[in-house]
Amino acid sequence: MAIAIRDVREHELDSVLALNNAAGPTILILDSNRIRWFFDNADYFRVAEVEGHIAGFLMAMREGSDYDSPNYRWFCERYAAFAYIDRIVIAKPYRGLGLGRIFYADATSFSEVRVPVLSCEVFLEPRDDVSVLFHGTYGFNEVGQQIMPGLGKRVSLLAKDLPSFDFVRSTYLDGPTGQLPNQPWLAQRKRQGSAAPRRAAGGL
Repeated sequence: MAIAIRDVREHELDSVLALNNAAGPTILILDSNRIRWFFDNADYFRVAEVEGHIAGFLMAMREGSDYDSPNYRWFCERYAAFAYIDRIVIAKPYRGLGLGRIFYADATSFSEVRVPVLSCEVFLEPRDDVSVLFHGTYGFNEVGQQIMPGLGKRVSLLAKDLPSFDFVRSTYLDGPTGQLPNQPWLAQRKRQGSAAPRRAAGGL
């Protein structure tokens, strides 16, 4: 079974929206305007394609966005530079195949050359032990909790240090060129809502 992780395409937004809204109670419902906002503004928005079908997606934001998520804002208030995983969804027929770990490995690879911290949250009410265990075994630690405004549900705020970023920063971002090498796997997706490409967080 061939699996491709790639940037989402505009014509796939309706399929991604349907997948999101069928995911269950731990994934907040979106509408067409909101999914379009993510397409225009997310720093990382990739899908898993399996035999021509969208099997899942992951969206992540860096610091400095006007995203109004209370969990994202929590990290903005405490971290100068980070990547925040807003949501990951795997379609039911493709669960149990390891796509979650593939996505997180890809998101980590994307993040560790740009920022020192990868962050996210998991619901504690109702407690999702599968998600808690998954994140714990992937190197995340709880750095706080909060009750989500409007939902009244407690979440655990998680962060994972990305030690490779120190090497990337000293060698490239603070080096002679001040930027990453020009390689396809290092490319930043072109965000429709931004006139200029996002730079890595050098000089912290």
